[in-house]
Amino acid sequence: MSIAQMIDHTLLRADAVKDELKKLTEEATRYQFASVCVNPAWVAYCAEQLAGTPVKVCTVIGFPLGASTTAVKVYETSDAIANGADEIDMVINVGQLKARNDDFVERDIAAVVATASGKALVKVIIETCLLTEEEKIRACELAVKAGADFVKTSTGFSTGGATREDVALMRRTVGERAGVKASGGVRSLEDVNTMIEAGATRIGASSGVSIMNGMESSSSY
Repeated sequence: MSIAQMIDHTLLRADAVKDELKKLTEEATRYQFASVCVNPAWVAYCAEQLAGTPVKVCTVIGFPLGASTTAVKVYETSDAIANGADEIDMVINVGQLKARNDDFVERDIAAVVATASGKALVKVIIETCLLTEEEKIRACELAVKAGADFVKTSTGFSTGGATREDVALMRRTVGERAGVKASGGVRSLEDVNTMIEAGATRIGASSGVSIMNGMESSSSY
C-alpha cells in the first residue's frame, strides 16, 4: 500500500467553504488518498464529487468533544451513511472513560458500530492528549471489544495531537485486532514515516498535498 492510500485528506475547519471542499476532493482524486475527512454537513457534497473514484468519504461523529449522547451519535452515524459516508470517526465520551464507566464507553462505541455495520468502517478517537497511559490502554481495549475497526489518536482540536509514543502504545494494545490512525500534527513526510514506523496504518492530515510533494522531492535526488 502506498503512503497516499494511507492518508485521510482532512478538512474539518468550521469556516471551510464549498470551494475548499471541491479542492479537497480534487486533490484526493489526483493523489488517490484513502479518503477525504470532512464535517457531516459536507458528506453528501463530497460523495457526489468523488462518485466513480476509489476515494472514500470519512466523517466525524460526536466531534470534537465526544460528549453527545449515544442516541445523538447513532443518529449522526445513520444520517452520515445515508448521505454517502464510507467511514465514521467517532469521539469517545472522555469524561465517562476517566470516571471508569467502562460499560458506558463500550456501549456508546458499540451503538455506533452496530449502526455502521456492513455500511461503513468505524474509527474510535480516544483523544490521547487528555488521557493517562492506563486510560489510553483501556480506551483501546474498549474500542476493540465494541467492534471498532480502528483506534485513532486525536481530533486535532484539543491540547495535542499524535505522538510516536502514543501510536506505539496503541499498536501494542490492539495488536492486529484493529488499525491505528495517527491524526493531529502530522504535517510532513518525516512525520508520516515516524507514525508508520510506530505502527500506524492510517494517517489523518490536512497537509496531504505537502506530504506528497515531500515524497516527490525526496525521490528526485
